[in-house]
Amino acid sequence: LTGALTRMDIRGRDGVSIRDKWSQGAETYLGMMVAGFPNLFIPAAGAGSSTVFTNVVKSIEFSVEWVADCLEYMRSRGKTRIEPSQQAEAEWTQHVTDVASMTLLDKAASWYRGANVPGKKQQFLPYIGGFPVWCARCQEVANNGYEGFLLT
Repeated sequence: LTGALTRMDIRGRDGVSIRDKWSQGAETYLGMMVAGFPNLFIPAAGAGSSTVFTNVVKSIEFSVEWVADCLEYMRSRGKTRIEPSQQAEAEWTQHVTDVASMTLLDKAASWYRGANVPGKKQQFLPYIGGFPVWCARCQEVANNGYEGFLLT
């Protein structure tokens, strides 16, 4: 859920690498974007998304359509940059953690927690609240003018 992105050495604002940003734990907003990394969409498979607990094809389809709708929304308003606020990212990451803590999956030493990577901070990475709940939250954010995102 994080390895592919950290191996690509993606750099955000001020040259910060995503590897460094996530060194103490991965944070995203809706599993779709990362604060400090404008225009970096992570459709369907990021930490904080529900993909690994769903039909992956449906998750990817929803995510790609959400991103396409977001880009159309931005274009129609003359916006060229989008990224989540730090607050929205922190609140979503906490919600992912809170929901996971109600399950036994959060207690297992599994790849869901990054236990397969020596030295990686242990945290439950996917959103386990359910695909319909995740989709509804993503749609609510969009319906409210992409609340939690900074558009410029």
